[in-house]
Amino acid sequence: MASLSPEINARLELAVDRMPAFPKSVQKILELSRNINCAPKELIMVIEKDPVMTIKILKVLNSVYYSLPSKITSVSRAVVYIGINTVKNLALSFAAVGMLPSRNVAGFDIDRYLQHSLVTAGIARQLAQKHGNGQVDPMDCYVAGLLHDFGKVVFAQFMAAEFQEVLQKSSDRPLHEIESESIGVNHAVVGAMLIQRWNFPETLVECVRDHHENPVMDNPMSECLFLADTIAKRAAEVEGLPPVVYDSNWRGKHIVLSVDRAIASLGDLTAFSAEAQMFKQASRT
Repeated sequence: MASLSPEINARLELAVDRMPAFPKSVQKILELSRNINCAPKELIMVIEKDPVMTIKILKVLNSVYYSLPSKITSVSRAVVYIGINTVKNLALSFAAVGMLPSRNVAGFDIDRYLQHSLVTAGIARQLAQKHGNGQVDPMDCYVAGLLHDFGKVVFAQFMAAEFQEVLQKSSDRPLHEIESESIGVNHAVVGAMLIQRWNFPETLVECVRDHHENPVMDNPMSECLFLADTIAKRAAEVEGLPPVVYDSNWRGKHIVLSVDRAIASLGDLTAFSAEAQMFKQASRT
């Protein structure tokens, strides 16, 4: 990556500083999750100290989407039915959704952005579970998928005029290439700056920063994210959005699958889209 001009760097640092802090409760959940000796009750206690988060999680679990046999009235009961990892994913997803602006003058489609992020997160988690060979934590991959495009939100909020121009040019070329030409930096770099400010691990910072680098990486989480991002765009095509061109012969060093074989291993891609729609609906009510 080329070095940034002092002017662009100063503007980006100001924009990143103006973004809200990532919720401490979710940071604590992720911190505890990395400790293999952490008991589920410790995570439950952290979640239950956040009443808004608890209400949202229980609302989702009592929805038609999950169709559980009885009403869930506590986070500890939720863990019994769906497991601690699903509860953690819900908490993280609601935290990220809560930080998104409802409107922006750049004309950036927040709903479509969120759909792609949630689908990418779900696919990355599944790829890690199925093909990670124990080299990567599925939860870390979920976090990477959920946050990988957050730099676009920074642009939409604080560099709206430039980003609007980029969006108007992006009909037939990758957005990150036009960002680099028009703004001097792309959303992956800005997202990495933000995630670093939020005190996420350096491996995640690098993963987000490099997620458009195909595939100069020696990191199984980066490979999971790159592959999940590509497949999520294919899932959007299934939903009727424009076709996506991708290298069907791509294979990683750690996730040694072609894109087509990875897609086949995941089954019905619309299941990821349905889960994302459920998250979005619950987060808004």
